[in-house]
Amino acid sequence: MTAAGPGLGTPHPRLTSPDLLRSVFRRHAAGVAVITARGPSGPVGFTATSLSSVSAEPPLLSFGISTGSSSWPVLATAGHVGVHILGEHQQELAATFARSGADRFAAPTGWRTGPEEVPVLDGVLAWLVCRVVARVPAADHRIVLAEVVLGDPSGTGRPLLYHQGRYNGLRDAT
Repeated sequence: MTAAGPGLGTPHPRLTSPDLLRSVFRRHAAGVAVITARGPSGPVGFTATSLSSVSAEPPLLSFGISTGSSSWPVLATAGHVGVHILGEHQQELAATFARSGADRFAAPTGWRTGPEEVPVLDGVLAWLVCRVVARVPAADHRIVLAEVVLGDPSGTGRPLLYHQGRYNGLRDAT
């Protein structure tokens, strides 16, 4: 019997490293969301694949953000955030909000000021406005916990996924 066992690949796994973590998570398909907030100088936002449901009662979610992100200074103090679930037709929107230095809210991005002054993106599959309840330190990131205040799940289409470093849509089963 080898030390690797079934499905474990090589008998001697690589040491833990940032590259190992990145290479493993490239194989993990994740939904794509955009997180927005209102700052003193205007709206900010970023693409997130770390969105997770935490609790149904009370309705809590979480997402991670790097403290080096251009959006972090606003998210560090924001009372409310917008959470937007992107559709497969929104690959360019996801790329815009992921791109450093981009004017994320300029045309062709469609958005409006929503409840609690949160920027709400147009054409998404679903959106939520959430009240930030905690920011948990996690190395060079913060895990933001937020309670759902209201939202709209009525958008149409199929979800956008991120896998192997690319945006993808769901494939039909054959």
